[in-house]
Amino acid sequence: MTTSIGRRTSYLAVPANLLLWLIAVFHMLLLAALFAAFLTARPAAAEDVACTGRNLMIELQQNDPARYAEALKEADATPNGKGIFWKIEKPGLTPSWLLGSMHVTDPRVLALPPRAQAAHDAADTIIIESDEILNERKATAALLAKPELTMFTDGTTIDKLLSPEDYKRLETGLKQRGIPLSAVSRMRPWMISSAVALPACEIARKAKGVQFLDQKIATDAVAQGKQVKGLETLAEQIQAMADLPVEFHLKSLIETLELGDKMSDVVETMTDLYLSGDIGMTMPMLKTVTPEEEGEKNDYAAFEQRVILDRNKVMAERAAPILDGGNVFMAVGALHLPGKDGVIELLRQQGFTVTAVN
Repeated sequence: MTTSIGRRTSYLAVPANLLLWLIAVFHMLLLAALFAAFLTARPAAAEDVACTGRNLMIELQQNDPARYAEALKEADATPNGKGIFWKIEKPGLTPSWLLGSMHVTDPRVLALPPRAQAAHDAADTIIIESDEILNERKATAALLAKPELTMFTDGTTIDKLLSPEDYKRLETGLKQRGIPLSAVSRMRPWMISSAVALPACEIARKAKGVQFLDQKIATDAVAQGKQVKGLETLAEQIQAMADLPVEFHLKSLIETLELGDKMSDVVETMTDLYLSGDIGMTMPMLKTVTPEEEGEKNDYAAFEQRVILDRNKVMAERAAPILDGGNVFMAVGALHLPGKDGVIELLRQQGFTVTAVN
């Protein structure tokens, strides 16, 4: 049975489902960053491409101060919503450190704050989301180990899931990106999205082999003779995305392809929030600039629970025994940090003192 994915226009013309997916790419899913580099590593992508984009929150503040104030109020009320670098302490242990990361190759993001760089260099052990990113073959094996999570294995193809109109939209969007629909028709929609959700400048850097932040942190650690430990397997990350409804992923994929030049604006907005340490503003920004449509409230709740909150618990539980050794540098997606159910609060519940570092 085919479905029709309705078009919608929001205040900034950035659909909510798409923003949820982009947030996952940049802050939460290492796998998406790896797969994007794999599928888009075409010769054309290796050319130098300038990054463009404007901060949408500045536009919102200027054009609709009331809605901006609403987002700011919610962000200010978010526990641990300020700062990407934190100190972790427990009596009798050498202090450890926590960095919220962003899974991109942007030079501004790759340049760690001086104190964070010093903490990384002095640490005995490095924790990242998945140590499988150190070995591309291992990462690829993780993709192939459970084909049912990344591919339709029951004979389904995307054309069977979409109305003729939406299928045409998808085909046209992929063609513009140089990806034949026939080549990816059996892929799960979120896998395709991960390859097309990034702006041209990010794709170009990845095609040239520039590492995203978490890869660089881990690679530098190995070069310094440090032990690197992961908190999740890539298969577990795949499962988190696969557990979300296919309708959500289909909407996100088509909206990603149709966003066009506005993709750079979304990326610049999230990057500016990250660099300023205003992590608590990311979700309020999402909800403020995109009015909800029927069903999207449920999409948001399901996304938050499965991709953020469930994984927060796993990260905190698996990190605790490593942190009990002291002198650890830990880096996980920045959006895992804030909130009453964020990694920071969960570590506190396990007896650690966690404080922001300016």
